[in-house]
Amino acid sequence: MERLNLPEYQFRMRGENGRTSIFDEIRKKYVALTPEEWVRQNFLKYLLMELNYPAGLLAVEYEITVNNLSKRCDAVVFSRLGKPVMILEFKAPDVKLSQAVFDQIIIYNRALGVNYLAVSNGVRHFCCVLDHENRSYRFLQKIPVYEEIQGGPGI
Repeated sequence: MERLNLPEYQFRMRGENGRTSIFDEIRKKYVALTPEEWVRQNFLKYLLMELNYPAGLLAVEYEITVNNLSKRCDAVVFSRLGKPVMILEFKAPDVKLSQAVFDQIIIYNRALGVNYLAVSNGVRHFCCVLDHENRSYRFLQKIPVYEEIQGGPGI
């Protein structure tokens, strides 16, 4: 798999029928190793190992309903009170993080109303904090540590 702009981590992998699977520590199962999954697993490991996000407060492939349609967020982070606080969207390393990617995560946020949105293709990472009251946002210089996202509005 491609080298990402994240620290290098060790993963449990296995091959079956010519396909490689990677163990997802959050879902507790092996999943197909695609370029997007490689980004997701590395980024989640980064959150867990470097930024102190509790594994029990992360959900992968989190199902939501938007405009009566079932959608899945790549990952959602919850507060210690069980409230969603961040949506994460992952793309393969060769996918440009365009306005369409941000539009997708903003649509997902209609269902959850989180304060933080993050997108990554493993090479570039963006995180913004939303100001719902003033209907504005600002990009952060880095992905915040877990404790920083606990004090957002409405938590």
